[in-house]
Amino acid sequence: MQVMQSKIINVKSAKGVKVIEPCNLYGCELGEDVFVGPFVEIQSDVKIGARSRIQSHSFICSLVEIGEDCFIGHGVMFINDLFSEGVPSKSPSQWKSTKIGNHVSIGSNATILPVSICDGVVIGAGSVVCKDITQKGVYAGNPARKIRDL
Repeated sequence: MQVMQSKIINVKSAKGVKVIEPCNLYGCELGEDVFVGPFVEIQSDVKIGARSRIQSHSFICSLVEIGEDCFIGHGVMFINDLFSEGVPSKSPSQWKSTKIGNHVSIGSNATILPVSICDGVVIGAGSVVCKDITQKGVYAGNPARKIRDL
């Protein structure tokens, strides 16, 4: 049996970053005053903008970019592999990227597929976002739909 410890390695971070262990961060970039709660994994090629908060038990996979002043609730899952062949991709070149704008709040236990979300959006808890969001507002459900303007 091989037992591996969670680690923080090759992380580029600006001043004021706070990380609560245990967590697994590698090859990512954290902007000024970012907060990362415990039991979070942030993979390589992820960028998180200044003053964003990542709450506990969230998973941010490679190729995700999160803007400034965002809130990522507890247990939020980002997806970059759409299993287009019916199984996990054998090549990272088949993974898709996700871009989250500034001032976006994502509620607990939401799932975010490879999409683009514009500035000023709220995603309700438990929602599944599977299409780009191009208008400010509150979105909820599975699949997530706009339920009101902001």
